[in-house]
Amino acid sequence: MTRSNAAFHPASPQSPDQLIPWHSLDLPKVLARIDVDPEKGLSSAQVTRQEERFGKNELKAKRGRPLLWMFLIQFKNPLLYILLIAGAVKVFMGSWIEAGVITGVAVLNALIAFTQESKAESAIKALASSVTTEAMVRRDGETRKLSSVELVPGDVVLLASGDKVPADIRLVKSRSLQVNESGLTGESVAVEKDADANALDPEVPLAERINMAYAGSFVTFGQAEGVVVETGQSTETGRISTLMDESSALTTPLTRKFERFSNLLLRAILGIAIFTFIVGLAWGNTAFDMFQAAVALAVSAIPEGLPAVVTITLAIGV
Repeated sequence: MTRSNAAFHPASPQSPDQLIPWHSLDLPKVLARIDVDPEKGLSSAQVTRQEERFGKNELKAKRGRPLLWMFLIQFKNPLLYILLIAGAVKVFMGSWIEAGVITGVAVLNALIAFTQESKAESAIKALASSVTTEAMVRRDGETRKLSSVELVPGDVVLLASGDKVPADIRLVKSRSLQVNESGLTGESVAVEKDADANALDPEVPLAERINMAYAGSFVTFGQAEGVVVETGQSTETGRISTLMDESSALTTPLTRKFERFSNLLLRAILGIAIFTFIVGLAWGNTAFDMFQAAVALAVSAIPEGLPAVVTITLAIGV
């Protein structure tokens, strides 16, 4: 086999147009591109170079925000601003029951949103730990057990029934291999893999790439050998983690309409309250009385339950 002197360069998960379709390449081209002999594995010098270039084979979850800050940002809503201000005014006026009801609705809405966001961050952290395992690896012609964190592109991995796939692997040999990829594809039934399936169509969906095994999936039956082609954030699981990490806020047509409606309603309520205050003064009422009337009008006009209803609706997927 002719060795390639070109540096191995898997694409970054942030550049989907440059991703290498490993499943569509003939096995000799894959091995030449990575520059590895599957019978011997990488040499110590090659491993060192790959470690320096690609780092550890692990998913990096974003640094979690302080819980207090996560809770406080849930109040970032125009209607909640008015509710909180109205609640504070009611406290100042001595209307404790009304103030408690108004503030309670705002806090309940924030708690529901906070719970949902906490679950999303927990899912990212769980995904980051889902690919960590131990693997049988061939290096310098010898087979050894290593932590999956130590794997680099080009490592030759031996898989057997019960193993967790430690990285994205292009299969070299397989024997009755079946892999459960439910974490990636949603299919609960194990998929049969075949190392002899070369040059698949580049557009073949992940669930039908029978010459590949992906990080985080489980070997349910059979044996195989394969070459690591992607590690860390460049794996399919890593790309999912990256997308989840970047999707800091849920934006849907419903949330966009709700935001526009909230801003419009807020302007209308403030406008009517100010108009009432001015007209009352013109009719000879005291500023204090008209201020109370304007606050009462604003509070009664705001649908206190609307933010909570929308948040619950999004949470249960209605």
